[in-house]
Amino acid sequence: MNVEKRDGRGAVGQRAPRSGGRTTAQRITRDTTAATDRREGTRARGAREFPTQGSAALRPAERTRTTGATMPRLRVAPPPPIRVPRAPFVGLILVLVVGGVLGILAVNTKINENAFRLEKLQQQQAKLDVDEQELKKEIAKQKDPGNLTANARKLGLVESEDPAYIRLPDGRTIGVPHPAEGAPSVTSQQGNGG
Repeated sequence: MNVEKRDGRGAVGQRAPRSGGRTTAQRITRDTTAATDRREGTRARGAREFPTQGSAALRPAERTRTTGATMPRLRVAPPPPIRVPRAPFVGLILVLVVGGVLGILAVNTKINENAFRLEKLQQQQAKLDVDEQELKKEIAKQKDPGNLTANARKLGLVESEDPAYIRLPDGRTIGVPHPAEGAPSVTSQQGNGG
């Protein structure tokens, strides 16, 4: 069985192309059309020529040609811009700025008020410290042995000549206790008849 019978062609002198091959006329036609398409820029975007095999090689290539106008390329459109009214935004900014300035002013005023109060309290503390020192000196003066005796006489106490002692561990008394004898001081409360 020869090639002509397989194809089902009975034409004499025509030879069927090999499987996957092209004839010389197809190669020349293809090369020249591709060159002219590139030069003219009329070839549709994305259209490709694929090699054909078998009897499909004899079929003419199907191309879509446009006449000068190319189709625009599709792309994603950006979302439409959102229009926000400017007056409320400007008002909000002004309110924030004025509120911030007033807040800072209020805080600054409060800090200054507290500073004056603190200064007043520090002055009062210094005065109290001076008073405390004077009172401590007075207490130390009153604890002096000479002043202690004078204060005891003012209260009407009389100095004893021979005192008696109590020993703490066993509670035994050393000496004989007897009341002190002597005249009370003139400045005492008892001496004044009080």
